[in-house]
Amino acid sequence: MPNYGAYRFTRIAGPTPGAPDVYAPIEEGWISPGRFHNTGRPIWKPLPIDGGGAYAKGATYGEEIRALLAKNDPAVLVLDREFETQSVDPMFLEPECGLAWYDSKREILELVLGVQSPYEAATAIGFLLGEAREPFKPSAVNAQFAYVGGGFGGRDHTPFPLYVALAAVFFPGRPVRLAHNRHQQFQGGIKRHAFKIRTSIGVDRASGKMRAFAADHVLDGGGLANYSGDVAHVGATAALGIYDVPKVDVTTVALHSRGVTAGSMRGFGTLQTMTALEVLVDEIAASLPLDPIEFRRRNALKTGGRTMTGNPYSVSIRTPEILDKLENNSIWRERARQKARAESGFVVGTGVACVTKDYGSGADCSLGRVEIDAAGGIAIHADAVEMGTGIGTALANRVARYLGGMADEVTVAQVDAFAALELVTSGDSYTISQAAQDAEEHDSRWVPAISSPTSSSIGAHVGTHAAAEAARIVFRFGLWPAALDLWGLTMTDPKAKQWWSARWQDGHLLTPGLAPLALSTIAARAHSRNFVTGAMAHGFSRWDWSKATFAIGGEEWTSDIDALAVRYGGGKFMRLERIAVRFPPTDFNRIGAAFTSLCGTVLRVEIERATGVLRIAQAYSVFECGQALTPQVVLGQAQGGFAMGVGYALLESLPPFESGPGNGQWNLGDYTVARGSDLPLHSLEIEILPPIDGEEAPKGMAEVVMIPVVPALLNAIFDATGHRFQSLPVTEDMLKRVLG
Repeated sequence: MPNYGAYRFTRIAGPTPGAPDVYAPIEEGWISPGRFHNTGRPIWKPLPIDGGGAYAKGATYGEEIRALLAKNDPAVLVLDREFETQSVDPMFLEPECGLAWYDSKREILELVLGVQSPYEAATAIGFLLGEAREPFKPSAVNAQFAYVGGGFGGRDHTPFPLYVALAAVFFPGRPVRLAHNRHQQFQGGIKRHAFKIRTSIGVDRASGKMRAFAADHVLDGGGLANYSGDVAHVGATAALGIYDVPKVDVTTVALHSRGVTAGSMRGFGTLQTMTALEVLVDEIAASLPLDPIEFRRRNALKTGGRTMTGNPYSVSIRTPEILDKLENNSIWRERARQKARAESGFVVGTGVACVTKDYGSGADCSLGRVEIDAAGGIAIHADAVEMGTGIGTALANRVARYLGGMADEVTVAQVDAFAALELVTSGDSYTISQAAQDAEEHDSRWVPAISSPTSSSIGAHVGTHAAAEAARIVFRFGLWPAALDLWGLTMTDPKAKQWWSARWQDGHLLTPGLAPLALSTIAARAHSRNFVTGAMAHGFSRWDWSKATFAIGGEEWTSDIDALAVRYGGGKFMRLERIAVRFPPTDFNRIGAAFTSLCGTVLRVEIERATGVLRIAQAYSVFECGQALTPQVVLGQAQGGFAMGVGYALLESLPPFESGPGNGQWNLGDYTVARGSDLPLHSLEIEILPPIDGEEAPKGMAEVVMIPVVPALLNAIFDATGHRFQSLPVTEDMLKRVLG
């Protein structure tokens, strides 16, 4: 059986930070090895085979890095460690379920589903039944997408909606409800990948700077491909974490097995690889010896520095600020005193970790529609999915910045609210050539992709983007000219050009030297004068937003969108032709990540020697997320991420194969998740850094807040016990054996 995906990421930096890289994936492209035909396992050596020149070139550089690490150089500290992570369940609160009704007379299939990827589910059902024979072929599918009772990636690219659709067409004229109980969800639901990781890092003893890094990852993908290849490369390109290392070589392969299918889950491979990294980083710091935070500071990637794939991040990098916060926290400053004060029969330890996590997939879409009625009522429609992340509130808050009032109506998970855009697409946005993209863009309706799942921490950044751009257009070409009309100003007046400096306060538009105007008054005038009162937009991001120019109200308007329809007064939406468009270059598919956010955690544990019972006595996490659209939800995400990290580090595990969840016998009596008693409910401090300025866009944070919790716990356990665990989870029995 072929593997699900194998990649090698190699980078050799130039002689100075500003010099071109000797070799980097952003320039050379991503490379994959050949494979053994009898096992599907990759051949990592650079063999001289026909058509393998690109791989051989990168692999040759990779082998040079590994040879450098293997040298016995007394000036370089080299640590080589293996680490193993387990399979776990997303354990969302509501097991997968769906409702369906197939009216065979009208040939309409009606569904109610809860997924993270509505557009994909709808198109997949259409594909499934598109070639069906009568009477199993509907002429239309009407899919309604409900709020989701938790997702964590497990409802992204799930086959469950297909089973709901099949059940309906085989029972025409009857209501169908298909719902997993918890046993079935364990058996059929998507799982987190188990990883086997080997990492080698070489550090200059004198400077404490990392010189070379090599790692090998092997993932268990289970019986179906799902997203295994993607998890493999995301985990690999994140394996370097926050650090800047001039020589890097990482191999990764996702293997087929007879286990339960693994796929998307919160962290998407980075939780596994960065846990192994941060545990090893702590061991290196102790071996040098060097303070763990100072060691991280010396090696942290600076703004403008290049990642493993050879590109810089395009957003703010706030690692020094976060490391300073960790260093100055009382948990870290008092670690020696707390260790010395441990009660009899207990050991105490403090651990720290700092990570970065990308947000976005490199092919993200945003659909948004914003309307304002004559009374100032605001309606927002978007394709993003609500699954406990507060996306509806985030949409309302982001739109309010431009329209001055909170929305009266917000709908999410929409797939059919944007027909006026008449969007079409073709090919694969990840593999399309630049020539093909250039040719397609002449069609004003064409976009690289139409809609994408709500995953990869994109809710705030992507899910609200098109609605925000639509709201800007409604303000600029609807509310602003209406306000000028009310003020008695013409478009030629110098103040007419100052729309960007106007601001809203308590539902009134304020501009220096002019009378405040109520939103309802402005909206009524916009409708009476047939100005723009609604806009719907589409945006596409390949680590940069598409940009297009449109003619609106006799002016040219350029925005970070690629499709636009507007409504004047109480009329219908009309699609506008693009005057010009620039989609992100297809070479950006070589980028591992360009958008990232950071989080650091420091915590103290107390472990009872006789039982191995671990208590988190105190914890502090600090992270940045740009503009926090819904601060309370952001805080809740961080708290939930902390809990999920604790469960992954200490409690949760699914055996592979016949004794695992595939046998249909697993339930919460067998699978332990973190409960209140496992968490520092009253001694967990969460700090959200403010945005760097008032214009910083929202950044994804739902995954990064979980990741450092795991290695921080393992590092604290080492500080307490003197033993470094190299596999997860670290259970009470394991701690008891070490301390016994």
